[in-house]
Amino acid sequence: MSKGMIARLMGGTVAAIAALGLAVSAQAQEKKIKIGVVYDLTGPLAGGGSDLHYLGAKIMIDNFIKQGGVEGYKIEAVYADAQSKPDVAINEAVRLIEQEKVDMVLGFYSSAQCVPVAARVEQLKKFMWITTCISSAVLENRNLKYVFRAQPSGSQFGEMSMDFIEKNAKEKFGKDPKDLRVAIIHEDGAYGVDVSKGNEAGAKKAGFNIVLKEGYAATAPDLSALVTKLKRARPDVIFHTGYNPDITLFHRQAREGGLKFSALIGHGAGYGVYTKLKEGLGNDVNYFYNVDPISIWETNQKSLDQKLLPLIKMVGEEYDKAKPGTTIRSAHVGMAASNTYLFFTEVLAPAIKKHGGIDPDALRKAALEVDVPEGGTMLGFGAKFAGEGSPVAGQNMRAAPVVVQYVDDKAYVVWPKSQAQKDAVLPFPAGTVYSAK
Repeated sequence: MSKGMIARLMGGTVAAIAALGLAVSAQAQEKKIKIGVVYDLTGPLAGGGSDLHYLGAKIMIDNFIKQGGVEGYKIEAVYADAQSKPDVAINEAVRLIEQEKVDMVLGFYSSAQCVPVAARVEQLKKFMWITTCISSAVLENRNLKYVFRAQPSGSQFGEMSMDFIEKNAKEKFGKDPKDLRVAIIHEDGAYGVDVSKGNEAGAKKAGFNIVLKEGYAATAPDLSALVTKLKRARPDVIFHTGYNPDITLFHRQAREGGLKFSALIGHGAGYGVYTKLKEGLGNDVNYFYNVDPISIWETNQKSLDQKLLPLIKMVGEEYDKAKPGTTIRSAHVGMAASNTYLFFTEVLAPAIKKHGGIDPDALRKAALEVDVPEGGTMLGFGAKFAGEGSPVAGQNMRAAPVVVQYVDDKAYVVWPKSQAQKDAVLPFPAGTVYSAK
């Protein structure tokens, strides 16, 4: 072989090696995690709170994208609309995984969607991070390996509201708990049913007299029959779990029907979107209560990890840009932002650093190692997930809601006492729409 041929062969080899090196280098530089994000952007659930959770998650995802990603991985988000339909939510999750080739899915507002979607994602052996839906049925006794929820469960919501009323029965109503008449009404999907179970368990524990417990379809065009039953039952306190527009419909017909009672406790979802409540009911919303994780703008900032404060400020500013003129910032935006931030910082980053990447098993290992103390999230509570063998595997055992009261276009935490900003106004003041005085 001539020297020229050898030189050409060597040159070609060097060029091939160099090209291969560049390709490997480019591949290393282009490491990314592709996240499928699913919320209801259309349909009744969108205005009931899902669009606000989408906004909170997107604000936080965009923040990490601007920072260049996490531990060398760029972030690509692919957004999907569940259209307020469980079958669409399932199809979109599967499409994201099988066609868009996402590495995981994040989000989910409706519990009716979460229950079947979690089973399908688990079957496909992909990681699912739930920012929102709270039904215990999503995780309870299902032994899911790759599904994790940062949010409190629905039963906690129901029990919290009952505990609040029990502790205030004597002082505020002048009645022993056994003499307090309570009604539990709820939309009949997975969300409403789960919260109502917590309500019922809490009511029995407190010794309340349950005078009515009834579910209804969230899409029902008429709730006047329910109003009639409530008038006959004469409850002191109504515990309501619903979305919107069913909440607005119920209250309009309750007012028209002359229903009277002493307190109204809502449980997240539609009751967590004050703007919609006020838009539909005007001043009737004054003195309503809502049970939800605390708004990130209402947490005691002195008790929080101080590195979270600039993030809370940033989320608020982006919220105001997206929804100018908002009277009370909905806790929904902060919930999704906080729970999304928890994933990026406490699950994704350790999965890459300690467990070698972003595959479902690495993410699962990192999630099970999360140990965030109280004050370590923007929502104030900590994070520690139940593991294999637990009846609620994947649930954040340190998550907890609070009770908020709306007074004159402001929201105040009133329970538990450790976080209360103001004393609860109970019962409704004389002259308000539902007061018998």
